[in-house]
Amino acid sequence: PALVQKFGLVPSLNIYNSILDVLVKEDIDIARRFFREKMMGCGVQGDDYTFGILMKGLSLTNRVGDGFKLLQVMKTRGLAPNTTIYNTLLHALCKNGKVGRARSLMSEMTEPNDVTYNLMISAYCKEENLVQAQVLLEKSFASGFVPDNVTVTKVMNLLCSVGRANEAAEVLERTENIGGRVDVVAYNTLIRGFCSIEKAKAGLHFKKQMENKGILPNVDTYNALIAGFCNLDLLDVALDLFNEMKADAVDCNFVTYDTLIKGFCSKGRVEEGFRFLEEMDESKGGSRGHISPYNSIIYGLYLQGRCEEALEFLNKLGKMFPRVVDRTLRILGLCDEGRIASAKEIYDQMIHEGGVPSVLVYSSLIQGFCEHKQVREAFEVMNEMVGRGYIPGTSIYNAVITEFCRQGKIVSALKLVEDISGRGFLLDVGTFSPLINALCSKRDLQRAMKIFEKMANQGISPDSCTWNCLLNCLNLEAENVLSLNSRIQWIIQT
Repeated sequence: PALVQKFGLVPSLNIYNSILDVLVKEDIDIARRFFREKMMGCGVQGDDYTFGILMKGLSLTNRVGDGFKLLQVMKTRGLAPNTTIYNTLLHALCKNGKVGRARSLMSEMTEPNDVTYNLMISAYCKEENLVQAQVLLEKSFASGFVPDNVTVTKVMNLLCSVGRANEAAEVLERTENIGGRVDVVAYNTLIRGFCSIEKAKAGLHFKKQMENKGILPNVDTYNALIAGFCNLDLLDVALDLFNEMKADAVDCNFVTYDTLIKGFCSKGRVEEGFRFLEEMDESKGGSRGHISPYNSIIYGLYLQGRCEEALEFLNKLGKMFPRVVDRTLRILGLCDEGRIASAKEIYDQMIHEGGVPSVLVYSSLIQGFCEHKQVREAFEVMNEMVGRGYIPGTSIYNAVITEFCRQGKIVSALKLVEDISGRGFLLDVGTFSPLINALCSKRDLQRAMKIFEKMANQGISPDSCTWNCLLNCLNLEAENVLSLNSRIQWIIQT
């Protein structure tokens, strides 16, 4: 007003808007006061751009309630909020987790655009609301809008996370067919999705597809595929991919080596695991302070029964991981001394602080608990062991099964045998013998014979103790001697 009075000139709306835009970036309250006092006070009502600036300021400061009031002010003055103003408020609502309210606001819009759909689809993906994300994606396609690459990738990632990689592939294909552009991140998401459902070959197909479209695979592409083929025990294919990425000058990273070492060691190819470890240590990044590849080597040695070598390897890690090695050796020592409670305390502290125990720790704890007749604790540690990706050796399973049987918990022992058998783990006479002995001691000859037959069908020869238990049980059940004896003869012959 002072300038108007002095020079007799009224600043244009563009000048007012420029000043307002600067003030909004500094302080929204000052900007609002300027609008009320300096603009409206001079009869300047503002336009869409003016209200868009104010809405942006309110949204940036999360003042959603004031944003709705601003919409009402516009409508009262006969101004229809444009799509940009709506989208600005939608963004603020979604950012603050008020997706339902944002959807209601979207329904008021006469002309939602591609930005509107991208905002809402992304918000539903963040909430893991796949149904609503897909509904809006379909509406976006039907309205002729092409979702942006980030939005498409979010939907694909959500689909892949629930094992629906085929549908994710359809989303990618539809997007490309209507002119949308997707990048290596989108393809990597799809490849990881197929690998996670044990369809690494399909993932390899999409790698070739992206290459044909001029999208070059990166280290994440190869890492996903290598992990996928390692999980399928197709280690030679994983090795081919590793050699291919080096030939194509794609730098390997820690994840590449960690995946290969784990994959090869867990399948008995420890010497190759050692070579990958050596190559990793000589690479630029090295292990980056992670112990997991070294634990994989220890695990591989453990699976081959080379526990002394595993212990020697552990001792060599003392300089790199002094705290972990010290705690591991203390746990092993305490277990050897029979101080299982003290060993478990150190283990719990290790886990609490984010440590990653080696297979040697789990093996010692389980054996220790079984020796102290604490089978429930042994079983819990064994579950934690499996959760870490370690398959307990047959001796570990047998120790737990034996202790279950000693304590009369035959049902638990049978469930454990059924579980490990279903996973394809190797069983031996030490797995079945305690069960047969326990069942015979309870004169449950029927179930004992079923276990006996299962042993025979798997080519496992009973030991003398098992034979004695069965024969003693038969003597106690004299009326069943003829029928059961014929079954034993049949089993022996087959």
